Amino acid sequence: MLVPSRRRLRFEVWIVLGLSLGQSAVYSVVQLLDKMTRAPLAQGTSTLNRSQSTREYFDLTYQLLDIIFALVPVLLVIYFMTDQRQAKAGSGHDAGSAFRKLGFNFARPGKDLVQGLGLAALIGIPSLGLYAAGRALGITTAIIPSGLDAYWWTVPVLILSAMRHAIVEEVIVVGYLLDRFAKFGWSMPLAIFASSMLRGSYHLYQGFGPFIGNAVMGVVFAWVYTKTRRVMPLVIAHALLDIVAFVGFSLFGKAAGLG
Repeated sequence: MLVPSRRRLRFEVWIVLGLSLGQSAVYSVVQLLDKMTRAPLAQGTSTLNRSQSTREYFDLTYQLLDIIFALVPVLLVIYFMTDQRQAKAGSGHDAGSAFRKLGFNFARPGKDLVQGLGLAALIGIPSLGLYAAGRALGITTAIIPSGLDAYWWTVPVLILSAMRHAIVEEVIVVGYLLDRFAKFGWSMPLAIFASSMLRGSYHLYQGFGPFIGNAVMGVVFAWVYTKTRRVMPLVIAHALLDIVAFVGFSLFGKAAGLG
């Protein structure tokens, strides 16, 4: 099997991003401009998990379909990064596996969990302060983590949504892009910068505060990945952050009058 050329790899990256987070980034910029031309950002709101139907089980169906189809680009990345030649020639069942290459497996669950918890604490606590500062400065919209009605399936769906975001973002923005940027011949600092800017850009619809916060998070996560070569701790950390935000708001935020 021939090694893909840089031109082919660039085309591959554009396809992946066009089907996933690159598309989200474009929409996010347009949404930001829309909000800024309507009213000051401080008066705007950003709802992260919206209800898609007033009918309970149709809403559930839409939510699950969104989660499932959002994961398809991840499968595409796994396909692109799997070395078929090694897979056929290797004696191990995971020879050439993209899961092993990305560190997206359960090879070291205890260590990954500990690192994920540490990263979640490192990122989560300052994020609250940055959000408060952004609101005070008028550069961040009011963020509503969940707009779903209270059904029996609301919390499970929010947990699945958090896991979806964690898997899509960490596998594509960190594991996949850093691998491809290295094949482009980019330096590691440039690759980390590009990855973190992309992460910040698809959060721009929430305002400039979340852009900065997520860009910084992207630098930290990408740096950790260069040391461990495992996305699993990043997925765990990201999922924990989103679960706390989504589920916490759904259970307590509205009751406290935050919605």
